[in-house]
Amino acid sequence: MSIPPAASPHEHIIHLSWAYLYSAALNAVAELGVADRLEGGPKSAATLAEELGVQAQPLYRALRLLATVGVFIEDEGERFALTPAADVLRTNVPGSMRDGVLMVSHETFWRPAGKLATTVRTGETQFAHIFGAPFFEHFARDPSIGPIFHRGMASFSDSENAAIAGSYDFSRFQRVVDVGGGHGGFLIEVLNAAPSARGVLFDAAHVLRDARIAAAGLAERCELVTGDFFKEVPGGDCIILKRILHDWADQAAIDVLRVCRRALTEGGRVIVVDTVIPPGNEPHAGKLLDVLMMVSMPGRERTEEEFRRMLAAADLRLERVIETPAMLSLIEASAA
Repeated sequence: MSIPPAASPHEHIIHLSWAYLYSAALNAVAELGVADRLEGGPKSAATLAEELGVQAQPLYRALRLLATVGVFIEDEGERFALTPAADVLRTNVPGSMRDGVLMVSHETFWRPAGKLATTVRTGETQFAHIFGAPFFEHFARDPSIGPIFHRGMASFSDSENAAIAGSYDFSRFQRVVDVGGGHGGFLIEVLNAAPSARGVLFDAAHVLRDARIAAAGLAERCELVTGDFFKEVPGGDCIILKRILHDWADQAAIDVLRVCRRALTEGGRVIVVDTVIPPGNEPHAGKLLDVLMMVSMPGRERTEEEFRRMLAAADLRLERVIETPAMLSLIEASAA
């Protein structure tokens, strides 16, 4: 979604200033399940409101705003229909982004973002001050919030996993360990691309309860292991860290890499899958994600040189950075 072009610098700043309203509208229609109701064709806001048990006028106004940026479209009869962007808000469509929207637009992200000036002044996220505990502790202790995060991460990953897995030759490995691998979406793609490899999905017990490995027909080739990646991870010749290091400050990330280095078998590789921030002023999704990490977590997105230094501190050597069709890159590292 993009902000409408502005005619002047003043309008440009205004549009940027109220861009959060697009996120608010997206969150509302995703939570209500509006896109699911339009699968059969256009409907008026009044019809949608009756079906959803909400108020027609506020719903109309939220949909009208989203229609200006290509999410839904309004016809001359004031009926709304799906667009390609709105279609991915449907719950059961392949590649659905509904859970991803509900995660990113959840208050656990936007409330700390509202305190960005304080974060800039102090260098510290205000998350714990707002919610009473650091990010992951807050999600772990509240059973109503944790699933929002894990389903949201799976939603983001599902749209990128195949493209990322296809950008690297995983067939050379015998035992692939996906550290903090969530529900297993990426590991499934890796194992499908490397049919002779065996896998280990490593994460917390409450996360692995929703693992998809068995449903993908890979139960005999992949084991589920619970644990803490700050202490120990299973050994293998390929250890994957996808969207893990960016959650943590440098020293904590180095600690995780050191644990992985100890578990790496001879000749193996650590594969970090994260955004790599390019130089210059061009837009890059990693620059947005970096600020998201800054306001809610202790983490950050990194440049290639920052990855190189961090890997070296963990007795690893950066071999190469491989761009993928997704926003993420593959950072391949070997034992130094």
